[in-house]
Amino acid sequence: MVPSPAQAPGHPARNGAPSPGPGAGAVRPGDLPAVHDMLVGVALPALVVSPRHGQLTGAGLEGVFLAGRRLLARSVLRVAGREPVPLRGRSTAADRSDFLGVLRAPGDTGPDPGLVVERSREADGTERITLRSSVARPLRLPVELALGTDLADLGPVAAGRPGPELSASVHGTGLRWTADDGAAVIVSADPPPSDALAAAGLLRWEAELAPGDSFTLTLRVRGERSGRPLGASSGRPGGHVLADAVAEGDDPRLGPLLRACVADLRALLQRDPEHPADVYLAAGVPWRSGPVTAEALWAARMALPLGTRLAATTLRALARTQIAGTGADSGRIPGPLRDAGPHLPPRCTGVEATLAFPVVLAEARRWGLPEQDLAELLPAAERCLGRLRAAVDAGGFVPDPWPAGPARAETQAHAHRAAVLGAELLDACGRPGGEAWREWARELRERFRSRFWIDDPSGGRPVLARTVDDQPLPHLGGWAAHLLDNGLTVAGCDAPGLLHKAQTERLARLLATPGLDSGWGLRGLGEKEPGYSPFGHRSGAVRVHETAVAVAGLAAAGHESEAAALLRGVLDAAEAFDHRLPEMYAGERRTTGALPVPHPAACRPAAVGAAAVVQLLTAVLGIRPDVPGRTVALHPLRSAPLGEVRLSGLRVAGEPFAARVGRLGLGMVEEAAPGLQLGV
Repeated sequence: MVPSPAQAPGHPARNGAPSPGPGAGAVRPGDLPAVHDMLVGVALPALVVSPRHGQLTGAGLEGVFLAGRRLLARSVLRVAGREPVPLRGRSTAADRSDFLGVLRAPGDTGPDPGLVVERSREADGTERITLRSSVARPLRLPVELALGTDLADLGPVAAGRPGPELSASVHGTGLRWTADDGAAVIVSADPPPSDALAAAGLLRWEAELAPGDSFTLTLRVRGERSGRPLGASSGRPGGHVLADAVAEGDDPRLGPLLRACVADLRALLQRDPEHPADVYLAAGVPWRSGPVTAEALWAARMALPLGTRLAATTLRALARTQIAGTGADSGRIPGPLRDAGPHLPPRCTGVEATLAFPVVLAEARRWGLPEQDLAELLPAAERCLGRLRAAVDAGGFVPDPWPAGPARAETQAHAHRAAVLGAELLDACGRPGGEAWREWARELRERFRSRFWIDDPSGGRPVLARTVDDQPLPHLGGWAAHLLDNGLTVAGCDAPGLLHKAQTERLARLLATPGLDSGWGLRGLGEKEPGYSPFGHRSGAVRVHETAVAVAGLAAAGHESEAAALLRGVLDAAEAFDHRLPEMYAGERRTTGALPVPHPAACRPAAVGAAAVVQLLTAVLGIRPDVPGRTVALHPLRSAPLGEVRLSGLRVAGEPFAARVGRLGLGMVEEAAPGLQLGV
């Protein structure tokens, strides 16, 4: 979801009217700067946004950020008075970008550049610049870095309203800037510069290069407030939060894709400020690195094959926000309103989180969640179920937003899943109410199949919602994928679905039509529907999360050809995005030789985009664990759309798990926890 400029990063602006800052002319106040072609390095709470040419000019969102504050806005390199000619800029790790440029040496008249400039910039603000010479004579070259900052909060920067550029002072081997509120940033250099001009923000060196020689300088950016490091915490979450999963197979893209996605998930981990032992995923950068969200919970669910710890800590962080007491809102998990497309009022992400909570807890138990975590989180799940029962309207459906919004089909799917898996959870923990929830879910299925389905000669279709005056909205989109997301129950079996078999088959065919399948994934709203826009978050853009849900749901329902087509489309898109899937991209129809069109303001990396890859590959193998029942089953895609695929380094019951599917569609478990039996 792309927020409004005022909400973008979730960090409030400082008091006072912002003034034009570095690069202010590049973005009009109130506009979100385009980030689709920027290189983003992230290791939260650190973040660096660079253009592909490598020079930080202060335009738009460029700069080094820490804890939502821009520490460095400008870092412009000149050698002998000239900027390098940029040749290549690319992300080489989740937290690092590398740049390559060239220059002709002073006095050279030929066309060949004799100087190569290599830059490596990391999310924590460390930058290494190396100048290499292939000139046949010794060179003495002036090297200059022009530095500057506004120490502005990310919110005003994103809204095109950065603060004024601050004046520097010489400090040690570099420069220092201080804001009115006491925040400061220090840039130090190694080797020390030969000259530092505070008024101009310049550091200068004299580089002496013999033929074939190189000169390297290192910059380090450090923020502080009142002499203490800015944004200090107990350190980055360790790699043990998410397993080192590996993908291998006939498709050579799978290995680097999974590796990049796991790296992005780790880079997006952030600690709960009040409870640093607990971590959760930021929804995405650069816009959404604030408190725990529904997207963080969806991503933790999709990442369960990498271990249950992330799910447990995310659930704990959300449980602490749950409204207590016995009032009308008791049990609700708060969440902001988000755009819901052209046909509906804004939806409430708190509704999603409340309904998803018992689902993620139940499925984490299936993957091997420790008993102590289950016992701690069960009361919050029971309160979520209580909130669900209290929220049902007179028609027997769940409005979104509560209490007087429309009844959305997607929300009914979340509610049904919560009831079914919540019932199982209550039974397993010896708590009352399981049978009542199963009966409630059965009644919801009956109501839904009659009230949320429009029959027509072609076989019918589900409706998007029923309005507050009970009018059906028939607009079809990727949201319908959630109707196929049933969740897993005993022995890895699928839970009962909202739709009956004939409706499921019809929906599978609809999802495969060109109106919904763009060739790169599912559109949020069908191409022929009123209000369609290829760049609309809920009105036509491809949302990676929904496409992954569709692939898994179609595969579980036995509609392999439809699942395989969507799967290949997303994998092709991921390759075009250098294996870093954004939260969404344009729903433009795929044509021969074309590439997916980026959305200019989509988060990238995004938690749901990265975690979707884990869900997609898990769906190919059909991994269905039931750790309490001591079984794990494989239900792979028999058509083997990707050829042979092997996944290793996963976690089931807290132990390494590896499995493969061969070219004939036969699955095999190769490594599993002792005592786990192969299910059917």
